[in-house]
Amino acid sequence: MGGIRCMMMRGGTSKGAYFLADDLPADPAERDELLLRVMGAPDARQIDGIGGAHPLTSKVAVVSPSGRPGVDVEYLFLQLGVEEPTVSDRQNCGNLLAGIGPFAVERGLVAAAPDRTSARIRMVNSDSIATATFPTPDGAVDYDGGTAISGVPGTAAPIVLDFEDTAGSACGALLPTGNVRDVVAGIEVTLIDNGMPVVVAAASDLGATGHEDPAALAGLRDRIQSLRLAAGKAMGLGDVSGASVPKTTLVAPPRDGGTICTRTFIPLRVHTSIGVLGAVTVATAVLMDGAVGHDLAVLPAPGVPMSIEHPTGALDVDVELDGTTVRRSSIVRTARKLFDGTVFPRRSL
Repeated sequence: MGGIRCMMMRGGTSKGAYFLADDLPADPAERDELLLRVMGAPDARQIDGIGGAHPLTSKVAVVSPSGRPGVDVEYLFLQLGVEEPTVSDRQNCGNLLAGIGPFAVERGLVAAAPDRTSARIRMVNSDSIATATFPTPDGAVDYDGGTAISGVPGTAAPIVLDFEDTAGSACGALLPTGNVRDVVAGIEVTLIDNGMPVVVAAASDLGATGHEDPAALAGLRDRIQSLRLAAGKAMGLGDVSGASVPKTTLVAPPRDGGTICTRTFIPLRVHTSIGVLGAVTVATAVLMDGAVGHDLAVLPAPGVPMSIEHPTGALDVDVELDGTTVRRSSIVRTARKLFDGTVFPRRSL
């Protein structure tokens, strides 16, 4: 078959293939089957595709112009399996979101401003809005710059992401059960959704310190699966056995001067860092009196970002919370164009 126009970008601590919706089949089943062949899944190595043999590098962004007033583009995120032929649209990806504004400028969907450009983006997966602001000196996207983020070598231009209405985006409420704390599968948890459905549990309740290297937590896989299956039903997500949400985040006291230390399962493999909206959601949880992690956190002074520690560093998050109402969430990421050209999917198996 012929090739398909594709841009590969690093967005935050993830990497994915960015497509215009018009360049892919309109039928979702045909589109998903094609994207699996593009990525080279199912195959643990993804040797016959452009996937990187890891959930963080087996991602796709599908972008189209928006017909909604005040919204520039629509962004559909698809998480592709590596060893399984799965394609899920049941979650957002805040890391790939960092690349949507620059991609939209590159493809002519958004006009670049002389200095800085802002793009209002509808995240189709959750029907919520984010605004990305990024440097465009002389009307061209600037991918260079002096901003470093944990988990990415070197520096790049900063991209500010402001989230308008992510609370309860998947579960219908910030606290899907109405409780700040629940007991699920015998474990005290906070079930919360501020852009990402997350099960927050104390690492010590699962026999861990919460400071381990990701590989050292592989033995918790079965317990994490039992916990999230039960939590998924409690959160109104139904049977999540084949879904990538909810994520499970184990929290522990910070050890590097941050707010809270985290280890996140995505959904059963331990993340080498933490997802953008996962970090926003965990930060929201630990702000709540009585939530799991609140008593472990070292909260900063008002107006100072929360530092969410993870295995490869920390991620700074701004969350303004009024009781159980989220007023604002914001984060800084970077993105970089890796290549722009044509991808050739393998033949159908």
